[in-house]
Amino acid sequence: MGKIGKIYRVAGPVVIGKGLDARMFDLVKVGQEKLMGEIIQVNEDLATIQVYEDTGGLKPGEEIESTAEPLSVELGPGLLKSIYDGIQRPLPVLTAMMGDYIKRGASAPGLDREKKWKFSASAKKGDAVEEGDVIGSVDETETINHKIMVPPGVKGKVAEIKEGDFTVEEVVCKLDSGYEITLMQRWPVRKPRTYKQKLPPITPLVTGQRIFDALFPLAKGGVAAIPGPFGSGKTVSQQQLAKWCDAEIIVYIGCGERGNEMTDVLKEFPELKDPKTGKPLMNRTVLIANTSNMPVAAREASVYTGITIAEYYRDMGYDVALMADSTSRWAEAMREISSRLEEMPGEEGYPAYLSAKLSEFYERAGKVTTLGSKEKEGSVSVIGAVSPPGGDFSEPVTQGTLRVVKTFWALDAKMAQRRHFPSINWLTSYSLYLDALSPWYEKEVAIDWRDKVSRSMRILQEEEKLLEIVQLVGSDALPEKEQITLTIARMLREYLLQQNAFHEVDTYCSLKKTYDIMRVILDYSDRAYKALAAGKRAPHILAIKAKDRIPEMKFEKDYEKLLSSIESEMKKEFDAL
Repeated sequence: MGKIGKIYRVAGPVVIGKGLDARMFDLVKVGQEKLMGEIIQVNEDLATIQVYEDTGGLKPGEEIESTAEPLSVELGPGLLKSIYDGIQRPLPVLTAMMGDYIKRGASAPGLDREKKWKFSASAKKGDAVEEGDVIGSVDETETINHKIMVPPGVKGKVAEIKEGDFTVEEVVCKLDSGYEITLMQRWPVRKPRTYKQKLPPITPLVTGQRIFDALFPLAKGGVAAIPGPFGSGKTVSQQQLAKWCDAEIIVYIGCGERGNEMTDVLKEFPELKDPKTGKPLMNRTVLIANTSNMPVAAREASVYTGITIAEYYRDMGYDVALMADSTSRWAEAMREISSRLEEMPGEEGYPAYLSAKLSEFYERAGKVTTLGSKEKEGSVSVIGAVSPPGGDFSEPVTQGTLRVVKTFWALDAKMAQRRHFPSINWLTSYSLYLDALSPWYEKEVAIDWRDKVSRSMRILQEEEKLLEIVQLVGSDALPEKEQITLTIARMLREYLLQQNAFHEVDTYCSLKKTYDIMRVILDYSDRAYKALAAGKRAPHILAIKAKDRIPEMKFEKDYEKLLSSIESEMKKEFDAL
């Protein structure tokens, strides 16, 4: 333990301490209730502390105790299936201790100290090991094998290694240097975990959501932002991604979300089935719940806690997807603390270092070659929701996020009002991974995938121009070719881009099915333009009945039969023209 100091001044969650042997970002315990806090400013004998809990009742003269170490998380078996608050206190454990209302100063270790885990060793006595090497494993859940690694900065020869049932604190391996390895590591949350090298993102994170997979894909190890005003479907989109994306581990951070929304997540997630294994989805999920009525400072820490856990699983060689919902609330917490520190405000009162903090967080995503003598690859993909006030994308958090992300899924309140979900606006969204991912799609799905996607985008952009004319003169006044273009764009919108998150089949769509729906719509388009060029009238072309059966494909599990019947019917009807 470090030195004991005294409270000098209290201002909201910010406390000034005197007489501490203070270092930046050290953890301290404040007052009689030992409230947890972090040193964020040092000025000669005074230390500024942000306290992670309500500071009501604190007064000058009370003791502050320094732990002489930074805010760190416990990493080891038992993280999966857990629900933590922003500073890795397990909420179900605290609930069991004190009921629904958690008392101030309550603390419990992040990992269960009593539970025994069955450890199987893969290293032998006399093996030379280095940082990142796997010395054994634990079956953490039915679906995830938790690899026990040599902590960063440690190397040597194995002097002794044991198998059997151990708690997270018991020593399972001793090195010749005398270093003892347990099932658990600690890591400071603000420091990115080390790796060998970053790799280019060339594999998509398949989400099962047609608009994301087809038009605006995200790479494994990439970063995406979902900005959108209140009620536009951010949280449902995030939850859909958490349920269906093909990452092996999910870390979901509810950062400053409304309590009732977070309650839905906490109730729903444990009941969800993992589509890949049929087992509960929680088997590979870590939830961090930090609602808007919880103390503001812990909100700022929750994002770092989440990404550190994600990096830990990445180091084992897993693909991890991290959902941060929402980074705007995180930025608001920074703004509040910055104002209490009397720092010079930047745009809209946010601290001047807002962009730097956002970049620092998103830069921790990536696909990497991990530490260790054997080649392992892992990735962390970050999807951050942004809640701009009034849906104004020009505000500082959205703009700061736009500078660092490569996939931008812009939500549109007007589309949500029209019940078009997911309400992603295809005219303002973009993905800079399209070129890098095209070879993968061409190899794994279809050789003409990119061509079909480009054509679909062109038709949707063409529709936007035509709709302005339609508002002036009506659709009947348009040339016949443009009338057909409008119909094809409507088919793309309604049949391809619209997706029902609550329908048991349509909630997830495979890449092949996405491609087939896109292909059959564009096939109709080719035939329609050909028939028009051959002198057929638009009303007859638009009367083709087979095209109206395309949306049925979305709700059929085995849709191939239906697809071939639609295609043969369409051919017959066009031949009859």
